[in-house]
Amino acid sequence: MRVAHSHSHTSPSGPAPLGPLAAKIVVGLLAAIGVAVIAGAARLWPSQQKVDIPLPFQNASGGAVTTERGQVLSTTLGDCVSPSAGQVLTSAPVPGVPGSGRCVQTLVAIDSGPNDGANTLLEFTPGPGQPSLAAGDHIRITRQVDQQGTTSYGFYDYERTWPLVGLAAAFTLVIIAVARWRGLRALVGIVVAFGVLVVFLLPALRDGAPAVPVALVASAAILYAVIYLAHGVSLRTSAALLGTLTSLLLAAGLSWAAIELAHLTGLSEDQSADVAAYLGNVSITGLLLAGFIVGSLGVLNDVTVTQASTVFELAEVGTGTSRRSIFTSAMRVGRDHIASTVYTLVLAYAGSSLPLLLLFSVANRSLGDVLTSESVAIEIARSAVGGIALALSVPLTTAIAAVLATPGHAASPGPAAPADTRRIPT
Repeated sequence: MRVAHSHSHTSPSGPAPLGPLAAKIVVGLLAAIGVAVIAGAARLWPSQQKVDIPLPFQNASGGAVTTERGQVLSTTLGDCVSPSAGQVLTSAPVPGVPGSGRCVQTLVAIDSGPNDGANTLLEFTPGPGQPSLAAGDHIRITRQVDQQGTTSYGFYDYERTWPLVGLAAAFTLVIIAVARWRGLRALVGIVVAFGVLVVFLLPALRDGAPAVPVALVASAAILYAVIYLAHGVSLRTSAALLGTLTSLLLAAGLSWAAIELAHLTGLSEDQSADVAAYLGNVSITGLLLAGFIVGSLGVLNDVTVTQASTVFELAEVGTGTSRRSIFTSAMRVGRDHIASTVYTLVLAYAGSSLPLLLLFSVANRSLGDVLTSESVAIEIARSAVGGIALALSVPLTTAIAAVLATPGHAASPGPAAPADTRRIPT
């Protein structure tokens, strides 16, 4: 009897009783966090109060700038200060003033709005930063109506609707063709994520709400939707979600510390300077901090889902394997993932800063000055925060998944159920 008792503790089914208890603890934690996220969203929900449109985005009457479709008919070089510039034309444009200099004059057909079918003339001074328009180009033009009721037009941007629709359609088709229903659910998760950003995060920050709670609530809501939509509701995905949420909290603390220690203001970026000038109630440092937190979501989600899946697969095929050995094996995979993802993260931030680095490279400034300038320091801080949170998320998620996963049983009759189909116990 003594020998049989000893054998029962060393059998492959020895670790199994830990799974249900751990599962209930994880479910309880996720439920509590979910309730806290809902309460936080209710507390921080934006007021939907109307905000004055910043001056650079106003029309002559103080409203939003209206844009219309246009198509370039011709581009010529002529005298500047043409009386037809920006006007609604139903006949040939009037030449410019002789001796006023040479300008690029672009005749554009107006393809939408109240003056559809008419033309307008756009006038540009040749030089850097000016658009290079050619006949046949599709563009967007602004329509302004002054207090006297006179309509004028100006260049706004290139028309990119159909190229972007084509790219989005190709992206959708490829994702669905390869990943099938899971890919479709992931795309729905992307839509939900952007909905959270547009409906909650941005309006709350615009209202001057504290950046850290807003970013954490929005990020947590996105994670609940994205992970469960893309990967289903199971112990595997719950392990990944809890690991991601915990790592996100670490990333928030690291972001705050990096911004405070490095004295980052965010004012070196043009968009942040515009926000500071026209939206005085918005904290630029808080906006920078929220960007750090939200920016870490994607890479953390990628790593934690991979680690949870690795642990559950190892547990499923590892007959008689202990949780310690499963954790050790999964960590070997995790270290490879950290090594590949960290330099991917750093190179992604470096790629976004190439124009800035190019300017610094011809400014005859020392490498130390370049690296410690705020514009570069922000990207270094983002990389460091993302890398640290990424590295810490691997052992954390692996440990949670190893506790939840039940190792395979040698004596179990028939094939074991796939690990990712185990639903959360109630």
